[in-house]
Amino acid sequence: MQQINTKKKAVFFGELMMRLSTKRHERIIQAREFDVLYSGAEANLGISLVNYGLDSYMVSSVPDNAVGQACLNYMRQFGLNMDYVKKNGFRLGIYYVETGASQRPSTFLYNRKGSSITELKVGDFNWDEIFQDKHWFHFTGITPALADSVAEITKEACIAAKKRGLMVSADLNFRKKLWSAEKAKQVMTDLMQYVDVLFTNEEEAEVVFGIKARGTDVHSGKLDERGYEDVARQLQEKFKLEYVSITLRESVSASVNKWSGMVFDGNEFYNSRKYHIDNIIDRIGGGDAFSASVIYGLLTEQDMQDTVEFAAAASCLKHTIHGDFNLVSFDEVLALMKGDASGRIQR
Repeated sequence: MQQINTKKKAVFFGELMMRLSTKRHERIIQAREFDVLYSGAEANLGISLVNYGLDSYMVSSVPDNAVGQACLNYMRQFGLNMDYVKKNGFRLGIYYVETGASQRPSTFLYNRKGSSITELKVGDFNWDEIFQDKHWFHFTGITPALADSVAEITKEACIAAKKRGLMVSADLNFRKKLWSAEKAKQVMTDLMQYVDVLFTNEEEAEVVFGIKARGTDVHSGKLDERGYEDVARQLQEKFKLEYVSITLRESVSASVNKWSGMVFDGNEFYNSRKYHIDNIIDRIGGGDAFSASVIYGLLTEQDMQDTVEFAAAASCLKHTIHGDFNLVSFDEVLALMKGDASGRIQR
């Protein structure tokens, strides 16, 4: 894997949010203070690509107030271009994170109804201008789940991206607290006609599209990788995808996971090594770190086996970082990819 200087640029469409996390693994009902961060599934990918040296552009909206400005300031410090983020509406979506430990899982509580992005409508963005000189467009299943109007904008963006010849990727990212499996299947099936690269995990393909990994129980901590190859092949054939990428998380507990990933290009399966993560600091954004790294490999035309190994190493490191962003450099990921997992102090 090589870090390649390229002028290729990626665009991301999705919601920006405030994240309020309990401290010291407290429960929300006992918390008297919260850690404040800003994030968004699509922004997570954009910032990873910035760390690898690519230009990334966010398309979204925030309220025209101090909270919206704080979100913009926070994102800009990590190099994400915010020129296409509108200011409208009255509130920024919030999500609360109760950080689990050992056998107690982490939980989310959303407070995003009526957020700024849900007040947008088709025609609010000049997609031809946004996609000029760009090469990749990415969205997640979270975005169209926010409101029917946002789903319509997502489709509008996909049509414009394909018209300009961009590669389009989607992360299925099913959130049962945002919409039903039936609604997700209806909307995402329609959007899949524009998608070239699909990212998903061990549960979502079954919940949304009814495609099940054989011999797998996600609650038992055991996975059958051959089952996922079958899932990837079914997805690729059903939606005529160029690539399918699946992350494989074996949850021993909230604090201990086994983590790996795979990419299928329609002909061959590329499986990464498996990482045993003994002390998870923050698993939020782990899948996004993997997806961003696969996108980097595809944009820079890297060897596919190297790409999946790089992606697995990057997402492994993300689990050691508080917050949603994978704030690691290309060289740090490369070191782990090459086998340096000692954790020794770097002087």
